[in-house]
Amino acid sequence: MEKLEVKKLNHHFGFTEILRDINFTLNKGEVLSIVGPSGGGKTTLLHLCANLLDVEEGSVTNTFKSSAFAFQDARLLPWKNVIDNISLGLLASGVGKKEAISKSQEIAIKFGLEESDFKKFPKDLSGGMRQRVSFARALVLKPSLLFLDEPFSALDIGLKKELQVILVEMISKKEISILFITHDLMEAIRLSDEILLLKADPGHIVKKFTYDLAQKQRDDKYVYNESAKILQDEAIINTFELELK
Repeated sequence: MEKLEVKKLNHHFGFTEILRDINFTLNKGEVLSIVGPSGGGKTTLLHLCANLLDVEEGSVTNTFKSSAFAFQDARLLPWKNVIDNISLGLLASGVGKKEAISKSQEIAIKFGLEESDFKKFPKDLSGGMRQRVSFARALVLKPSLLFLDEPFSALDIGLKKELQVILVEMISKKEISILFITHDLMEAIRLSDEILLLKADPGHIVKKFTYDLAQKQRDDKYVYNESAKILQDEAIINTFELELK
């Protein structure tokens, strides 16, 4: 069975300890989020899991057939237009150019882009449109595992909801597994089967929260109520330093 397994993971940058004794498993079809304050090591952990950083101590075992990454910044190639940016991964994996362009155009439309946008370059796109292209580029590959690095943080409420609806549809069909990091508890509750709370200095997991209700059934009322509950949790209060001074 496809899974991502992290065992006894530690990490240092020079003499600074960033992560200590991280352990978790993400199974096929699941969504796992890692929440915590800025500077707590969340991005470092995600990069280690995605093989963007070398593992120094402990292990990261990834048996998913394929994976893709969507960053907080769109990271599009400025000299390529929308469709060429989306089709990069397809072409690199050996898909023919005609098929790659067709698939890229199809998913671009799904993500709310217009045909008139296809030949635009990143400099001609709004921040939201660039993020749409970034998501399309990651998902056109139909990865088994998707890594998300706070991809919604700079988006307006409407666009954030649009992209989340697309992900929820894929999650409901068990088409994808997701590991993502965020400091937004409502976002984590809306999408996750399990939330890991990462406390800083060094980053270590202090608590986990699980949610059994299917993501498709989590309306705004559910998310608000669960957010109110989690904000009363002592571990959340301490980790995010929410105590009134």
